Amino acid sequence: MKAASRLYALAILAGTPILLNAVEFEPNTLQAWDHYTKTANSRMQARQCGQRPFLWADEEPDRKSRLRRGETLLAPVSGRGTQSVPNGLIHDWIGAVFTPSATVEGLLAVFHDYDRYNEFYKPAVADAKAVAYTDRDQRFSLVWQHRVLFVSAAIEGQYQAHDFVLDERRGYSITATTQIQQFEGYGLSNEHLLPPGQGNGFIWHLYSIVKYEDRDGGLYLETEAIALARDIPSSLRWIVKPVVNHLSIASLATTLRQTRDAVNSLAGQPYRLALSGGGSRNFGKTWEGTGN
Repeated sequence: MKAASRLYALAILAGTPILLNAVEFEPNTLQAWDHYTKTANSRMQARQCGQRPFLWADEEPDRKSRLRRGETLLAPVSGRGTQSVPNGLIHDWIGAVFTPSATVEGLLAVFHDYDRYNEFYKPAVADAKAVAYTDRDQRFSLVWQHRVLFVSAAIEGQYQAHDFVLDERRGYSITATTQIQQFEGYGLSNEHLLPPGQGNGFIWHLYSIVKYEDRDGGLYLETEAIALARDIPSSLRWIVKPVVNHLSIASLATTLRQTRDAVNSLAGQPYRLALSGGGSRNFGKTWEGTGN
């Protein structure tokens, strides 16, 4: 379940790049980020081993019924969804949707179809490309774009994803950025990528955990989207932070709904994963088939 993961952690785009000056990335910021993602992995291990419910939706009595009624549920993983670390902020939100009659195979058909991400997740995803595959690991790139008033901002991220198949009905994926670069002059004739770590971009790292389970006549899909962002200067925090939190929530909700719509739109259609350079590759039991 990589795709959405990326997508979904990815869900937190550069919200206010035009307001912030360039800041150097500090080693203790990365240490705090590594510690945080390890904690998130430990929580996932507890779910996998049965120490906690596999689905977040199972932790509260009314969540599953609300999801089956078509609601998109969103919540901060802890506190108000934002945690301060040295010279940075960590945003951590979880979201869930339910797609009636959908199957694991149909969801994977969407998740693995990187060349169509700009269709499934427009307008945020401007370009996407698969880079390398194994049976459980993928590397891919995404270009995310965002418009603030009349200014277009964009970042290109390189991602590494790993699938964990627990059984025929359940699985999860962990996806992390290996590199993020900001575009300078995006959409203009002088458009070019800045070296990693340079520019006034808002996002430094992205990380996501996506879970799915085939149950109750459909498919539950949950995404925990985690982002390491630049700290917001105190003089701007009162106005910028609420905007950033809103963008984080809205982006995650939109991505979950777009995934559900894509799964529904492909239901019953034949699909086959095409790789860059030609050819195709099977994933899991059968990759050539129908969306449901």
